[in-house]
Amino acid sequence: MNAVETGVTIGSLLRESGLPRAEAELLLRSLLGRERTHLIAHTEEAIDSSGARSARDWFARRRAGTPVSYITGWREFYGVALRVTPDVLIPRPETELLVELALERIAQDSARVLELGTGSGAIALALAKERPRLEIVATDISEAALAVARRNAHEHGAAVEFVRSAWFEALGSQEFDLIVSNPPYVAAGDAHLEQGDLRFEPRLALVGGEDGLACIHKVAAEARTRLRSGGWLILEHGYDQKARCLALFRELGYAHVQDFDDLAQVPRACAGSCVD
Repeated sequence: MNAVETGVTIGSLLRESGLPRAEAELLLRSLLGRERTHLIAHTEEAIDSSGARSARDWFARRRAGTPVSYITGWREFYGVALRVTPDVLIPRPETELLVELALERIAQDSARVLELGTGSGAIALALAKERPRLEIVATDISEAALAVARRNAHEHGAAVEFVRSAWFEALGSQEFDLIVSNPPYVAAGDAHLEQGDLRFEPRLALVGGEDGLACIHKVAAEARTRLRSGGWLILEHGYDQKARCLALFRELGYAHVQDFDDLAQVPRACAGSCVD
């Protein structure tokens, strides 16, 4: 049984955290398994020595810049609680746009869907949650990332087939009704790579060549031969890549090409259909 460290309470830990109050509360809530209302109402509740050590360790990691999701091991995406580790990108709210666009373009619930570069499995699992009858295949080149995705799928009871593959290489001649991807699209020399959470996330999932478009170009070009007639390709891209993505999709012969802004009104995703 852990001893109570004299004088250590929920309130004292929050005060000594050295973090913005909201971040400190989020970490302590996750550690203690309590709601925010409990923290507010029970600031004088004593914390045992083990809990105090863990809290101080978490606070120190956050002060050093470690993303909150890598500390807690969780991130919510499209209403799905996902396990995350430093082997995968942290799912972001703006990527939920891809799920919305995909759901709007899936003509039937039994359609075949492919997610390329699945990471934690966020997009695939969100689609499986909304449309359980979809036949979903999700790939990633990282076996460590696939292990995270498979665990998430198992915990949510989602029927997703995970395949280790560099884009389409291990998929044989399979065709799909919709292909969706949040590929690496940060330029190799982009200063943002040394800022914020990006410093801690896997470069393999971030950097898309010298101009950031190498993976987008490869996926868009190869997807033309993998989409059934009338199928759709949806790709996330960087804030400054809208014009180049639109031009690429049109050059490759996609129809109904359109770009979409995220909730912050930032250009975020390009979509086009395959019409033979």
